[in-house]
Amino acid sequence: MSPDIDIQVEAAPVPYRTALGTMTARNAAIADGQARELIWLLEHPPVYTAGTSAARAELLDPRFDVVEAGRGGRYTYHGPGQRIGYLLLDLRGRSRDVRAFVHAVEGWVIDTLGDVGVVAWRAPGRIGIWTRGPDGAEAKVGAIGIRVRRWVTMHGFSVNLSPDLAHFSGIVPCGIADHGVTSLADLGLEVSAQTWDKALLARLEPFLAALDLPDRPL
Repeated sequence: MSPDIDIQVEAAPVPYRTALGTMTARNAAIADGQARELIWLLEHPPVYTAGTSAARAELLDPRFDVVEAGRGGRYTYHGPGQRIGYLLLDLRGRSRDVRAFVHAVEGWVIDTLGDVGVVAWRAPGRIGIWTRGPDGAEAKVGAIGIRVRRWVTMHGFSVNLSPDLAHFSGIVPCGIADHGVTSLADLGLEVSAQTWDKALLARLEPFLAALDLPDRPL
């Protein structure tokens, strides 16, 4: 694991607004050379977050707090049983290619899902990480939302380990109404946050190495 990157793992849920403030401050500090890069793994109490492309009509039932996140994308749900990785990484010393960065994050999550028994993939034209739900139809198992400020990344990805899937019904997740949402528990897999974090971090070095490869085909 890189000695220049802090790894912070939370066992207790962190309120979204608290995490957003902490992440925003850390992003600025990294950009100013006052802090090290950070991989932050955590969960939130139930919350709906709105990305910069969120359409109000896609907020169907605002039963939880709704927060303007400032990331790319549309509406997303976060809650217990969903593991989140916030990535505060400085691209100034790496490939300054946001699309390639997102591609690398997707690959990191997909590879880790494979390690815990889930075959997952990218779907052309649809943001996120996809797999087959219990009914055999494509369903989203992970979400991606990134913001880059002064070439330092923030926000990241979420993966549904065992959240209450009914909580997604208050929004049109990521603006995609034609496909459902699933989780590892929904697929019959019991994967704890600790197990997921260990599997994810085991693939951290290949992910970071991918960020140093410019002009990769997407």
